[in-house]
Amino acid sequence: MACVVFDAKRCDAGAGRTRLKLVGENFPAVSNDIKMETLSFAVEADGLTRIYKRGGEEVRALDGVSFRVRDGEFVSIVGASGSGKTTLLNLLGCMDAADRGTLRLAGHEVGAINERARTRLRRDHIGFVFQHFGLMPTLTVHENVALPGLFGRRIWPSRHQKSLDARADELLERVSLAHRRNHRPHELSGGEMQRVAIARSLLNTPRLLLADEPTGDLDSATGESIIELLQELNRDGLTILVVTHNTALAAIAEHQISLRDGRLIQDSTDQML
Repeated sequence: MACVVFDAKRCDAGAGRTRLKLVGENFPAVSNDIKMETLSFAVEADGLTRIYKRGGEEVRALDGVSFRVRDGEFVSIVGASGSGKTTLLNLLGCMDAADRGTLRLAGHEVGAINERARTRLRRDHIGFVFQHFGLMPTLTVHENVALPGLFGRRIWPSRHQKSLDARADELLERVSLAHRRNHRPHELSGGEMQRVAIARSLLNTPRLLLADEPTGDLDSATGESIIELLQELNRDGLTILVVTHNTALAAIAEHQISLRDGRLIQDSTDQML
């Protein structure tokens, strides 16, 4: 069975730099016991509660939060600092577990599957975009985009039987950065780095994109270009949930969720709660 292998070699340009070379060609389809299901809802949250202990104090970071997100929706999650936005995003990204309540993602009840299955669910069906980009400084733009392909084997639909190399190039074209393919992050602007991060999040063709303050480190003009890119991806059918303080970004979402002190205070599909 063929696979893509990365061969790590030192660059002649300077110490401390690592260059990843794609050696293989085809990234084959393999079996996976997490199957995609065609459902009306990409996310179904019911009574999500997350409690942390701080000394003798009990902090309810989330307190009985319930909502649903349809496939293909653009959703904004807003609220003041400490309202529970990041905690909710961590639950939706399978990076944390709720103390109470149920969560269904891509047709699977997260609390009913083991840690290994949750890892596959996160890897194969969820893309992440972060405020501070999260790029590897010693890798090129192309290598950063291809990086998720290192983590386990992935089912690629038959229509996408391409090499990982070609997939990364395809995504760089999609975000208008093909000309920056061999540059490193420190050679890019903030907007370009965020575009690389978005391209990386799409490598495994996720069903759901989670974005945490994607315009937070950008000026207003650059932020608008990132908003436009997210809108384009959503028009192509990608379900997007974005945590933001950016009122312009929150306003373009068709579905808006507001949190306060760990509780859902407004869901635009249900009006005030």
